[in-house]
Amino acid sequence: MYLKRGNLQPLFPASASAGGLVPAFNSKFALFFPVMDKYTLWAITLATFFFPRIAGDKVAMNLNAAWPPLSDRILPVTDALSLIDALNSRFGIPGIVQIVSGNGGLPKVRVTSRLASAELYLHGAHVTSWQPADAEEVIFLSEHSLWEDGRAIRGGIPVCFPWFRAKADDPHAPAHGVVRTREWRLDSINAEEDGSVIVSFSTESDASTRRWWPHEFRLLHRVTISATLQLELVATNVGPTTMRFEEALHTYFRVGQADNARVRGLDQVAYLDNMDGNRRKIQSGDVVFAAPIDNAYLNTGGALQLIDPILHRAMRTDKVNSATTVVWNPWQQGAAALADLGNDEWRNMACVEASNILDAAVPLAPGEEHTMRATLSVAAE
Repeated sequence: MYLKRGNLQPLFPASASAGGLVPAFNSKFALFFPVMDKYTLWAITLATFFFPRIAGDKVAMNLNAAWPPLSDRILPVTDALSLIDALNSRFGIPGIVQIVSGNGGLPKVRVTSRLASAELYLHGAHVTSWQPADAEEVIFLSEHSLWEDGRAIRGGIPVCFPWFRAKADDPHAPAHGVVRTREWRLDSINAEEDGSVIVSFSTESDASTRRWWPHEFRLLHRVTISATLQLELVATNVGPTTMRFEEALHTYFRVGQADNARVRGLDQVAYLDNMDGNRRKIQSGDVVFAAPIDNAYLNTGGALQLIDPILHRAMRTDKVNSATTVVWNPWQQGAAALADLGNDEWRNMACVEASNILDAAVPLAPGEEHTMRATLSVAAE
């Protein structure tokens, strides 16, 4: 059986005559239904008029739609709900891991172990939830996020590659690179004896990425879920020339009140203030959130702590092979310009991001591999 692609509409246009329905169906769909009697054909024909398809969150019936191209009307069921079933059959672990239909119908990996729970989308290899046992949710996720192919999820931990922010030489290129808005492959899920769960995703260059960036690459995003959350982004140059890329694990932490939160571990560190034309400045004391902030801290290899006195906790980030740290909050002004962020949601988020951006962009020769790692943990404060 096959589902239809595109907007809600019946399989046949309303203008088709009763006598022409079965012949039209038989001629256009003989490839998919080579043996079928007239009663079966009539049953399928009637079903197409009275059984509308769900597209995203909206249900409608458009009986006056023109006949679209066949290639846009036929979609194997395995590209819809049965894809979830196939993934669950292959990767699910009873009582621990389940692949389900998430927001917008996007495939989601749901992990529930004795150490933590988490949710991860194949869309962008995107972590949207991590909650250690006996603790509150650590990750912020916008209630206004757009769950659509080609659109980024607002909140969670987006993977930015091979550039960060806008592309320096092309203002029309997608912000934060080419991998956060595409569906990644789910490669493996393993439940370890220590109670941790490891989920691995991968993606690689293709025609759509070469439109914006000419290099050949392969990316692996390995996420280890336990009392800590470990994120590993592994980039491999599979092309014939050296490539230079930026990368970030754009972590949105959930906080009780942004203007009470602060980041510890960056005192006397130089940074570039993106809100002030990337002027170079020196941090004095803890980083506080009192206005829009978009700072890139340089040469930062040490541990960082996001202190939240409202939720009485400190969220720590330990980094490996990450030379820069981005601290961001759009504040009221910036949030108002983002359609996928509620006007007041900025109050409950603070981004502290492991990254390699600007002059810390990574050069990678053909055949070489680079791994950036961030490990998140939470302690009472």
